[in-house]
Amino acid sequence: MRRSGRPRSPVIFNAFERMVALRYLRARRQEGFVSVIAIFSLLGIALGVATLIIVMAVMNGFRTDLIGRILGLNGHLAVYGEGPSLTDFETLAATVRRVPGVVSATPLVEGQVMATTPSGAAGALVRGISPTDLRQRALIAEHIVAGSLDDFGDDGVLVGDRLARRLGVTVGGAVTVISPEGTATAFGTMPRVKTYQVVGLFDVGYYEYDNSFIYVPLDAAQLFFRLPDAVSYLEVFVGSADQSTREARLIAAALGGHVRILDWQRANSGIVNVVEIERNVMFLILTLIIVVAAFNIISSMIMMVKDKGRDIAILRTMGASRAAILRIFMLSGASIGVVGTLVGFVLGIVITRNLEAIREFLQNMLHVELFSAEFYFFTRIPARIDSGEVAAVVFMALALSFLATLYPSWRAARLDPVEALRYE
Repeated sequence: MRRSGRPRSPVIFNAFERMVALRYLRARRQEGFVSVIAIFSLLGIALGVATLIIVMAVMNGFRTDLIGRILGLNGHLAVYGEGPSLTDFETLAATVRRVPGVVSATPLVEGQVMATTPSGAAGALVRGISPTDLRQRALIAEHIVAGSLDDFGDDGVLVGDRLARRLGVTVGGAVTVISPEGTATAFGTMPRVKTYQVVGLFDVGYYEYDNSFIYVPLDAAQLFFRLPDAVSYLEVFVGSADQSTREARLIAAALGGHVRILDWQRANSGIVNVVEIERNVMFLILTLIIVVAAFNIISSMIMMVKDKGRDIAILRTMGASRAAILRIFMLSGASIGVVGTLVGFVLGIVITRNLEAIREFLQNMLHVELFSAEFYFFTRIPARIDSGEVAAVVFMALALSFLATLYPSWRAARLDPVEALRYE
């Protein structure tokens, strides 16, 4: 007569193995050195995981904010004419706007100048743009820190907040711009000079822009740079930055190929590539912390196996199989890695979410600027947690911790009870 019933599901670690494994982690006084190594191994994995999560979040945030600010002001594509300027730009802009995938096409006049005030002078980049187009530029319109966009027009200009500080000018003040391209006269070449009234200050959080940009109405910029019926280029925004190359081909075909098109990836390839390389290198370097902690697990487990040789022999004589001994020591070593990984995960997430508050606290306590916008381009530490990367870090730490237990556990399982008890 057959017995019916559901088969029992196998258990990887039974209650006896869990009890012995956890008991071995609580070393006695004479075995305290082994416990100290295990604690340092746990801390090493925790710090490695936390550091990796924090640094990767900062690198992701830096890259995202950097590209966001670059694209927020510079557009995805720049359409240049065959010569130094682009004529018939209104017709060309209308044609570009009809290309599938194009969101906007904005005529711009751009040129390097020297900006001066009674308080100082600095190099600047003048951008001529129509008031309507500037109001639609969210990165500028939403970051006006003084003045108003309503007064932008005629001779009223917007100045980057940090540039205004360098020049010592505020809203209502005047700034004089000098073009390096002078005007030929009977007395020689005279520089072109024009004075504008500052009607607003903007701060987009990107040092290079806030420290050098001056926005001038398009008509005034055309007059100053001697481009009455032309612009420097068309700035084009597309639906997806990653698909900008496809739209560039469509625009070139629509315009008959008589233009030069530069996409944002080529225009900013140096910055984007450097950030990506630094991100990959930092990941590899910080991974070594976890690898070193895994080697500490190996050393502590080998010492534990040596100290527990008599206990292993007794367990074997009492009927414990080699597989049971293997699982006991694997559980002991893996517990260190699991706990360390979880501690590092929590620590990394908490610090990342409060990174800016921690920076401000340390700055106020140490009276030292820890994140200078002049060198790092941003006024705050950007951080963006990528759940996929965090999962990869946690999985890698757990995998390394598990692999670190294999050799010591195998040594424990291969221990001969007779040899271990011979001199006891």
